[in-house]
Amino acid sequence: MRRPVLPTLLALCLTLALPVHAEEEAPTPAETPAGEAPSEGAAPAEAPRQPLEERVEDNAAGLERQLPRDEQQTLQAGEEKFLALWKPANAPESKGVVILVPGADESADWPQAIKPLRLKLPDVEWSTLSLSLPDSKAAPLPEAVLPRAPEPVTVDTATAPAEGAAPDPATEGATSGAPAEAAPPAATPAPPAVDPAERIFARIQAGIAFAEQQDAKNIVLLGHGDGAYWAALYLRERKPEQIKQLVVVAPQLPGGQTPALDELIPGLKLATSDFFYKDLAADRGSAVRRKQASKRLAHDGYTQIALKALPGNLEAEQEQLFRRVRGWLEKQ
Repeated sequence: MRRPVLPTLLALCLTLALPVHAEEEAPTPAETPAGEAPSEGAAPAEAPRQPLEERVEDNAAGLERQLPRDEQQTLQAGEEKFLALWKPANAPESKGVVILVPGADESADWPQAIKPLRLKLPDVEWSTLSLSLPDSKAAPLPEAVLPRAPEPVTVDTATAPAEGAAPDPATEGATSGAPAEAAPPAATPAPPAVDPAERIFARIQAGIAFAEQQDAKNIVLLGHGDGAYWAALYLRERKPEQIKQLVVVAPQLPGGQTPALDELIPGLKLATSDFFYKDLAADRGSAVRRKQASKRLAHDGYTQIALKALPGNLEAEQEQLFRRVRGWLEKQ
């Protein structure tokens, strides 16, 4: 006689459903409350990210791979080390050293002004030392060093005191249903702020010290763009006796800095050549104000030299700059 099918199927379904129901009823492990040390075997908390290197460090690493080793010099500026590019004069005796100060976020081998002058001046008996400056304030921060919002902290509120036991004051608020406040994450102490001018001054000073070690007869400071401003400000603030000549090429005022260029550059009582591009209206207007200021101050050693911008012909434009700088240096 055949057995009924329906009771058999019902018994089989109940048998299969019991393990699933038991698994759903299993208690989940309680999360570690805030302030308690994680249990043994727990994954360690994520360590804070280390800040990335400055852009200038990346540029320096690229130059170290590309340029001959004998052109590279590692100089010390306070607690920092930085890359400088050295080219001795191609002559039995050098006329002096021209220290090149690049503009904002430019490398020590920047293709405009810096590289042409550092490579060509040694052929006319001038040694060159090109510096690497710290990143400017305008340089964007990489995403990895931007501040991140703290992750939310969860607190176990499901655990209640055993029947008849005195409530624990530390957990009373949690078991009462009130939301527990997460302890604020420990603040990482910010590194002490360093005045960017002091970092730049330290690098210029390191360059001057290196030039003195080469027994340079003359040391000329040459700044391009923002570098012209920092070179002039260094001379005004530190007044180094070793520097008798200043060359500025297309000088620019860094954002938020004072004094203005027409107050700073003509006010230096040393031989100064001011190169500007007359085709650019902004550069021409700024150059006019500097020239007028030099006349008011009766600065006889101040000279302005107009250059012609040659868009699309960088090589000819840089050759023009080299010849004008060479001509001025030979007259000093």
